[in-house]
Amino acid sequence: MLEDCRNNRIDLIIAKSITRFARNTVILLQTIRELKTLGIDVYFEKENIHTLSSEGEFMITLLASYAQEEARSASENQLWRIHKLFENGMPSTCLYYGYRYDKGKFVIEPGEAEVVREIFDLYLSGYGIMRIAKLLNDRNTPTRLGGKWKGHRIYKMLKDEVYIGNLLLQKTYTKDYISKQRMENRGEKPMYEVIGSHEAIVDENTFYQVQEEMMRRKAVNDSRQKADTPAYKSQFTSLLICGICGKTYRRKKNCGRYVWTCSTYHDFGQKYCNSKRIRDDILTESVTKVLGIERIDDIDIRSVLKEIIICENNILEFHFNNGEVKTLEWKQKSRSESWTKEMREAAGRKTAERYRRNKNGSN
Repeated sequence: MLEDCRNNRIDLIIAKSITRFARNTVILLQTIRELKTLGIDVYFEKENIHTLSSEGEFMITLLASYAQEEARSASENQLWRIHKLFENGMPSTCLYYGYRYDKGKFVIEPGEAEVVREIFDLYLSGYGIMRIAKLLNDRNTPTRLGGKWKGHRIYKMLKDEVYIGNLLLQKTYTKDYISKQRMENRGEKPMYEVIGSHEAIVDENTFYQVQEEMMRRKAVNDSRQKADTPAYKSQFTSLLICGICGKTYRRKKNCGRYVWTCSTYHDFGQKYCNSKRIRDDILTESVTKVLGIERIDDIDIRSVLKEIIICENNILEFHFNNGEVKTLEWKQKSRSESWTKEMREAAGRKTAERYRRNKNGSN
């Protein structure tokens, strides 16, 4: 709206009340003063005030300060209520998958509880969180609030002690009543642990096996990432857009090479987005060709390109910051073309090692 005001598309703004217009007095005054310089009036219906009137800014300052103080007081009262609930071992809300909150107690929802147990079992059997999410989505398993299953939701479930009958309250907190930003509690606020507060869905042995397995996988992934990840951040990050679903592409390592994959395809599979992966080296060659440069590091790509859309039929669509659009067709490389000397040597070593193991096993 403010951008439209600056572009002379708006003459008058009508707001229900001062509290609906801005979160605090400072932002409110800064905004109406800017709008005044643009000759744009703001009318607040509840207070019956026009900002372009002679007494407008004075009245708005008084009323906005009062409204801000009311918001602070209401926020403090709400926080006091929540803290009292925590001190009594009660959650402020219940949106845990597998449970319902009835008359001050957690009650197991049988159908969802079976899904929770399956998630824990699948993880221990070797499934990753993205694979579990894909399985549930393919099976059309409903979530608590609708929508698709996602990896971060599975991860939080596997880490949550609520499923063994315990509660850890105030894991997050609101930074302040103005921004309302949720922050992870790292010791800034007290936490409240309640043991055996309700009936468990998962037994403790299974739960702690999952925690150990998660730590083991994290250690393995951290060591691989430390060895494989380049020291620089790719210039293509957040620049690549899927031409099918509109999501951004992500970089990952596959068979020793970096490839870019659509976020939807990565999270939910081909059923939800039939896009193609593109190798990092092919993308780099395509960009250098279109921009007429020898090396990708010779230029800041974002100073020239707004986005690169990866379309169907192996077409790259380059959108320049000046509005120009260019297209380029890319091709997959054959295995013989793409293998470097180092890759061939590594493959040879693996083959020799496999041969030695088989030979020793037969003896």
